[in-house]
Amino acid sequence: MQTAERINRLKKLRNAVILAHFYQPPEIQDAADLVGDSFDLSRRARDTDADVIVFCGVLFMGESAKILSPHKTVLMPVLEAGCPMADMMTAKDIAELRRGHPDAVVMTYINSSAEVKAASDICCTSSNAVRLAKALPDDEIIFVPDRNLGAYVAKAVPEKRFILFSGYCPVHDNVTPGDVARARSEHPGVPLLVHPECPLPVSDAADFVGSTSQIIDYARRSADKEFVIGTENGILHMLKKQNPDKTFHMLALDFVCEDMKKARLEDVADSLEHMRHRVELDEKTIEGALGSLDRMLNT
Repeated sequence: MQTAERINRLKKLRNAVILAHFYQPPEIQDAADLVGDSFDLSRRARDTDADVIVFCGVLFMGESAKILSPHKTVLMPVLEAGCPMADMMTAKDIAELRRGHPDAVVMTYINSSAEVKAASDICCTSSNAVRLAKALPDDEIIFVPDRNLGAYVAKAVPEKRFILFSGYCPVHDNVTPGDVARARSEHPGVPLLVHPECPLPVSDAADFVGSTSQIIDYARRSADKEFVIGTENGILHMLKKQNPDKTFHMLALDFVCEDMKKARLEDVADSLEHMRHRVELDEKTIEGALGSLDRMLNT
């Protein structure tokens, strides 16, 4: 039996839905029921009648799905698929920041552990962080864990004071203004679309800054036929799928998240077959993290 057939049989048997982030390998995106940004996927999975959620992404994404669907079984095909940026911060770090800035609100990027979300006041995504920062009544914001997204938000909301943590995405943080200069030279006049996890000088030099979904949407709607893309290269699969008549160039050749590439179709099938690896969170963590996510959705 082919792996894809095996997955389809097991999905029916388990009443399961397969989610895949845009950075996953092409064959996994094609096998998934839903492909998208991490938090959007978790919300959509919550609203299905599936009993089992197989999250093809990294651990914090599976945790977000479990937080929103605590009574559903959430499986990670590869347990070792983590997020270096999420691992850079703990709840103790937030407690220390609060001691130094007792009047500040803690805004936490969705790319963080459940423990960190539970210790925060409000979560955000790369697509809504600026809007939420403007909407908050607080004048002082502790932004964690991504210093690059935090710097981008701080520049967009100059009326407020930001305290930034030192975390970063190793993949996006590696891109430089030199990469931008090279891309501009090699592809003159071609729009540059980047993710705000890139360093601020790179974001400042871009024609458009947005989340993975926003970059995909921009490219689809644009009349331009050629783009330079500044985010993880897994996004190319959806960009090319939706825009077969358009050309895409990567801003940096090493835009690869190794953790996002760890899963294979066989891992998805094995996860469903053996119901592994389950994401487990205690009730207190779920309750705290859900509070910060709810405040994001209600602000």
